[in-house]
Amino acid sequence: MRNLQRVDPDFWEGKKVFITGHTGFKGSWLSFWLQSMGAEVTGYALRPPTNPNLYDLMRMGDLVTSHIGDIRDSASLSMAYRKAAPDIVFHLAAQPLVRDSYDNPAQTYEINAMGTVHLLETVRQAALGGIPPKAVVVVTTDKCYENQEWSRGYRETDRLGGTDPYSSSKACAELIAACYEKAFFGPHSPKLLQIPVASVRAGNAIGGGDWAKDRLIPDSIRQLSRGESIKIRYPQAIRPWQHVLEPLYGYLLVAQRLVEDGFSYAQAWNFGPDLGQTATVEQLVGKLCNLWGNPSAYTVEQTQQHVESRYLQLDSSKAMQLLGWKPRWELDKALAETVHWYQSLQLQKDVRELCRHQIHHYMEGE
Repeated sequence: MRNLQRVDPDFWEGKKVFITGHTGFKGSWLSFWLQSMGAEVTGYALRPPTNPNLYDLMRMGDLVTSHIGDIRDSASLSMAYRKAAPDIVFHLAAQPLVRDSYDNPAQTYEINAMGTVHLLETVRQAALGGIPPKAVVVVTTDKCYENQEWSRGYRETDRLGGTDPYSSSKACAELIAACYEKAFFGPHSPKLLQIPVASVRAGNAIGGGDWAKDRLIPDSIRQLSRGESIKIRYPQAIRPWQHVLEPLYGYLLVAQRLVEDGFSYAQAWNFGPDLGQTATVEQLVGKLCNLWGNPSAYTVEQTQQHVESRYLQLDSSKAMQLLGWKPRWELDKALAETVHWYQSLQLQKDVRELCRHQIHHYMEGE
């Protein structure tokens, strides 16, 4: 196994980074982390999807160059991209919710599949015009795999697929990224643009600053804050819960390797917790209640409109062996840091300092 690698602030100092989806939960954390290392961050996204939201609480508009636009609007996306002339691209813009994908399947495919096409086509056209990035990282999800309810973790070579529009659209995004890398950007492509592209897949990210609907942690935090009983839909479902900094740390390492070592890292990468760190929804809720200091009861909703997989886990051994990535915070630590974040917010602590403090302690292994 490669020695444990650290995200290198010196590498990111002065790098021009373009992030789609920068106003979302993951995008805000990533933008802040990059900016704190001296990167020049330009974001392109819709307005923050919730109120409150991490982007506004951290006053990210003062720290990054922000373009508000739809990933489906190629002209607007291209204009923002060309102004940024980035060294590195992170594509996070997405419709991120399984339940919403059942209500709006066409929109989900437009955003997740065709949005990826619009981003990569923007990169291609700009590169042909003399503005090539050094690397592109396309962010998808653990749900891009065709779920077989295996007890083992899914590997990057396992079959892609999905029985719901969200999962299927993310599998499409993976295929699109791989196609563009081989057909247009790779070392054997006709135009020889030489832009390494990687895709990154992660599980259920938790952490401070997430207020999305129909997500277990944000829903539970809302209910705990109001002194209400937590409502859960799939108590025995097992998910690879991890703090949001874990996959972001992996995304940053992949980008560094793409720039420094090129096409040998232009492939798919899994970033999930250790196999012993999975938990059922019911177990997670119990831990969360205890950490909050209110071990209140929970109730199980009886109406389950859509099928969800019972077991889902990633095998991240490739990232550990070849990238030197390794999970740093076990589940109990990730939950403790998440609860601390929200309770500190209730005490009106400065959100930038909260996030800066957690990033520092994460990187120091504390």
